[in-house]
Amino acid sequence: MRGIYAAGVLDRCMENGIHFDAGIGVSAGSANIASYLAGQKGRNYLFYTEYSTRREYMSLRNFLFKKSYIDMDYVYGILSNDDGENPLDYPAIAANPAEFIVVATNAETGKVQYFNKGDISQNHYDVIKASCSIPFVCRPYFIDGTPYYDGALGDPIPIEKAFSMGYDKIVLILTKPRDVLRTSERDRKLAARIHKKYPLAADQLEQRAAKYNAGVDLAKRYEKQGRLLIIAPDDTCGMDTLTRSPQIMQRFYNKGIQDGEKISAFLC
Repeated sequence: MRGIYAAGVLDRCMENGIHFDAGIGVSAGSANIASYLAGQKGRNYLFYTEYSTRREYMSLRNFLFKKSYIDMDYVYGILSNDDGENPLDYPAIAANPAEFIVVATNAETGKVQYFNKGDISQNHYDVIKASCSIPFVCRPYFIDGTPYYDGALGDPIPIEKAFSMGYDKIVLILTKPRDVLRTSERDRKLAARIHKKYPLAADQLEQRAAKYNAGVDLAKRYEKQGRLLIIAPDDTCGMDTLTRSPQIMQRFYNKGIQDGEKISAFLC
C-alpha cells in the first residue's frame, strides 16, 4: 500500500509529459508502471483508495479460503481485464516503445527473474501478480508451473539492472525515506513461515533488508555522480505495507505528486 506514493509520482510524470525509455517494477511498482506506460493517470489511485477496501481485494477471508490475504486474480484479473471494472489499457502498453521489466523471485530457487513486455498479453498479467506476492501474506503465484514471490526478495533496488540495459540516467522511486534503513526482524518472521516449503526463497527474504540498504547506498553514490535521482518521501505519513486509512493514503499520494515535480529538472 505504500506504493500509492509512487502512484502519485508517476501521475505527476504523466501530467508533465515525462516519457521514460524503460520502467523496471518491483512488487507494487510493477503495477504502478503498467498503468503509467498505458497512460492511465489516476488509475492506480483508485486501486489503493477504493478497491483495496473490498474484502475481495484483501481480507482475512481471502487468507482463510484462498491462502492469500491479497487476491491477485481479483486485483490484476477481474478488475483489470478488458471486461473488468477498471481495465488496464494493454494495447497502449504494447504500443508504447518503452521497455517494461517486471521483477519477481523464483520461490524454488530463490533467484531473481526479470520478466519483460513479451511475457504480458491482453488479460494475462500473471507476471505482475507474481511480482506482488508477499511471502506468507500471499501464496506464491504460479507461472507455467513455477511458483514466484515478490520481486523484492531477489532484487529490491534494480538500478544495476537498469544500467546493464544501457540507460545512463535513472530515476529511483522509493516508498520509504531515503535515510531510513530497512530492518530484518519482520522478514525473518515471514521467512520462518515459508522455510519448510521454500527454503531458498526464505533465505533471500532474510537477506532482503541488507540488499535493500546496500542498494540505496549504491544509489546515493550514483546520485552524487549525477547519474541517478532518488525520489523518496520525507516521511511515510503512517503508511505501512497494508495500511488502508483513506486520510493517510491521501497524504502519502499527495507527497508523491509533489515530489514527482523534481524529475523534470533532472532529465533536462
